[in-house]
Amino acid sequence: MTDSPDALDHAPDRPLLRLLPGRDRRVKGGHPWAYSNEIAMTPAARALPAGTPIRLEGDDGAKYGTWLFNPHSLIAARFLSPHPGIVLDKRFFRGRLADCMALRDRLVGAPYYRLVHAEADRLPGLVIDRYDDVLALQANSAGMELATPLLVEALRDLIGPRAIVARNDAGTRKLEGLPEESRLLLGDDATARVQEGGLDFSIDLLSGQKTGWFFDQRDNRLRVAALSRGTTVLDAFCHTGGFGLLAAAAGAAKVTLLDRSEHALALAMDTAQRHGFGDRVSAVKGEAMETLERMLSEGQRFEVVVADPPAFAKARKDQPVAMKAYARLARMAAGLVAPGGILFIASCSHHVSPGDFTDAVAHGISRTRRPARLLATTGAGPDHPVHPLLPESAYLKGLLFHLPE
Repeated sequence: MTDSPDALDHAPDRPLLRLLPGRDRRVKGGHPWAYSNEIAMTPAARALPAGTPIRLEGDDGAKYGTWLFNPHSLIAARFLSPHPGIVLDKRFFRGRLADCMALRDRLVGAPYYRLVHAEADRLPGLVIDRYDDVLALQANSAGMELATPLLVEALRDLIGPRAIVARNDAGTRKLEGLPEESRLLLGDDATARVQEGGLDFSIDLLSGQKTGWFFDQRDNRLRVAALSRGTTVLDAFCHTGGFGLLAAAAGAAKVTLLDRSEHALALAMDTAQRHGFGDRVSAVKGEAMETLERMLSEGQRFEVVVADPPAFAKARKDQPVAMKAYARLARMAAGLVAPGGILFIASCSHHVSPGDFTDAVAHGISRTRRPARLLATTGAGPDHPVHPLLPESAYLKGLLFHLPE
């Protein structure tokens, strides 16, 4: 880790950028983004380094505070503070992080949660997950990339972590002109555990998916587990087995974990063995869609089926293909549900709306010619807050069905 600067910039010399005439409606209304076609992109503005703090004003002189600017991104400026001259030092970031931590401690009550969720937490483009004394940090904006040394120092003050892992391998970083990488920012051991529902899960912060664990599904996992006592359960796209293992802990008779990652399945089975129910859990390695189709053709049935795939729509252009994929997944998953059983299916695609996802799933289930009851429409847990003017950031959509006899 490089030495931390005292501050992101010298506040009195912060560059001033202006919105174009007639292009201030969104910013004036409180939107946390200003697009490149809304800002006067002068040669001086285009020459600013990505992530530079700026003062943003309207063409009428209205002051909109401090923003983080990237001349190479469609989202050219991201709101940081209403104060145009605020000092962006360790104290500033420590204050923001302390506010995030206080809220999560109230919401969750244990040190395992999404600590920072980007714009809704007033740290645009930043994601931090907490695993007690280990943190996974993902900077998806140039401004947060620039601020990372200060963030690390602030986190050391607040939490005193054993390790901080940079999981900067999200594809969205390309839109900011940032490289993809995973590395240790602090400490020399990235191993961690997460406690949920009375279980202690093994996770891999350097090579696992996203930031190591899907805290967003916490409430949904507990909901499914409560319906699983005495049942057979299939957890498809299981990663390290969150849904399936919590179902096993709740008394499921048999749990089948399905994932293409041998490493993730090994971590899941380690968790099952350590908690004494490994004899009720089995792991199947394979591409989930292909394996589900095979299971269906073989006549296999489960009383609870979970289908929680990675995003089918990585970009807006992928939306039509994603709709067909979700419909196909719903058809297969519903076909594997025994009469009177439960289906939980989810989408984490930003570019798929809740309505479109529900329509695709309903279409897929209808192809099985089976009745269905929608029991719950769910989203991410409260440690994943949403900025009210960025409804598209409510990416997680879950549907819980009962398929009667």
